[in-house]
Amino acid sequence: MNSAAAVAAPLDDPFYYLTNFEFVLAWVTERHGDLLGEAEWGFHVAFAALPRASRALLVRMVMRKGEHFRPSRLAYPEIDAEAGDTEAALAPLVAAGLVEAAPALELATLFAQLRLPELRQALAEEIRAAGLPPAAGKSVLREALLARDASPRPLAAWWPDAPEEVVRLTVMATCDRLRLMFFGNLRQDWSEFVLAELGHQRFEAVPFGVDARAFCHREEVDAYLALHALRGRLEEGEAPVELAAAVPARPANPWLASRHARLCLALGRQAERQGEGGLALSLYGRAGWPAPAASGEGRIRLLRLAERRGETRKALALAEPLARLSHDEAEAQALERLLPRLRRRLGLSPRAISTEPVPERFTLRLPGPAWVEGAVRDHLHHEAAPVHYVENTLITGLFGLLCWEALFAALPGAFFHPFQSGPADLYREDFLARRREYFDDCLARLEDGRYRQTIRDNWRMKVGIANPFVHWGALSEELLEQALECIPPEHLRACFERLLGDLRTNRAGLPDLVQFLPEAPAGEPRYRLIEVKGPGDRLQDNQRRWLAFFRRHGIPAAVCQLNWEETA
Repeated sequence: MNSAAAVAAPLDDPFYYLTNFEFVLAWVTERHGDLLGEAEWGFHVAFAALPRASRALLVRMVMRKGEHFRPSRLAYPEIDAEAGDTEAALAPLVAAGLVEAAPALELATLFAQLRLPELRQALAEEIRAAGLPPAAGKSVLREALLARDASPRPLAAWWPDAPEEVVRLTVMATCDRLRLMFFGNLRQDWSEFVLAELGHQRFEAVPFGVDARAFCHREEVDAYLALHALRGRLEEGEAPVELAAAVPARPANPWLASRHARLCLALGRQAERQGEGGLALSLYGRAGWPAPAASGEGRIRLLRLAERRGETRKALALAEPLARLSHDEAEAQALERLLPRLRRRLGLSPRAISTEPVPERFTLRLPGPAWVEGAVRDHLHHEAAPVHYVENTLITGLFGLLCWEALFAALPGAFFHPFQSGPADLYREDFLARRREYFDDCLARLEDGRYRQTIRDNWRMKVGIANPFVHWGALSEELLEQALECIPPEHLRACFERLLGDLRTNRAGLPDLVQFLPEAPAGEPRYRLIEVKGPGDRLQDNQRRWLAFFRRHGIPAAVCQLNWEETA
């Protein structure tokens, strides 16, 4: 099955979530069996031996947040109807070791599980010892008591009169690993099945065989989980100096290597914010080299930080060969600014740099303040020259519709489950090279006029289906038709080729507005793109690059500087 709607269980089945979970389990064991270890196979066997009510209860727990639960909060009518009550469904899970009956609880877990009146009973001695008033609120209790050194213990030891014991799911890590092997990421979760069944999310049906999968080696799954765990610890506030020591060597897999670089970059940014410049330099180095395959942002951050720390000669020694090697527009733009500064600091003559074309500009003064793009749109709009707000949606949307076939080509390593909004290798270096023939065929339609019908057909046939470049809510049929009538195909081709040069970076920075001019005299542009800047705002680097590109290719684009009228 290649369609998400086809694999999602109908929601009128009270055990739909169990059916979906069992589908994932079967899918993973069939396609990733050689990557499963003792824990995963043991779970598979133990889960299959459970009664249905117990399997359903375990899945309900897996799909909820955290690992600790109070049985009284695990009441589900379909489970109670089959097992009699929650305790009856829970007992086989405890017997199989999938749930721990009376785990030792840390104070933080206690605060998460108990209500305020219960906390006052369970922690009465600790509250008195801390000198807190009996009526203290939960936040006051948390702040005071979590700072105290208290050993974990079962709930009955904290609170002998507790009406029930807290239980702990012991297989969450195993289930997360299985979810990762199915989706190829931990961003997607079990709700994907429900959203697909409800029709809230629709995905292109791409054929793939039993050998199509996200991971080829168990070590790759381990590496992903390790990097994900470190990122989570960083987001929870753990010090980067501690996390940096735990970062593993860069994986050989290019996809995982990019995740490794992004983690090092995030750690470096946090270290720099905390004033740990030496650590930040080291982490930016790990993120950015070897060049140009790693993170360009990491390289530029390293050079800028080295400059601020007075390590000018080191920065120049790294920057000059990088300027000769880099094919990244954003990096080249940053180096053009950085290199002259570094050379001046060292008393060297600045080398000639390319000059950026100056974009056309005009100024408006309107009543306000208000939404700047909306104010300019409404002021310029009239029936003969309609204006639309399209920031990053029009050019990319036309590209996604024209090149649908290329984006969803069923190539090895691109699609491996039914819930993908785009190819897994979308931002990898070889994405275009692997599909050059497909993209050439799509772009050739701009030469012979077939592109209009292709875009119209895909807009009608694919409406609502996820595409990484098509934002359906922003691409009305009226906007589509006006764009196809007024934007020349040679302009579209130039923009599409630039998108393909760096899909991740170049999909952003496009102008805010488009104005169509269908009644323009022959030989004059029948549209113009407008980047709006409000008071005190200035062009971002990615916007400057697009505007320079438009200028070089004769594409009509302007910057509107908006000022508000002064009021009495």
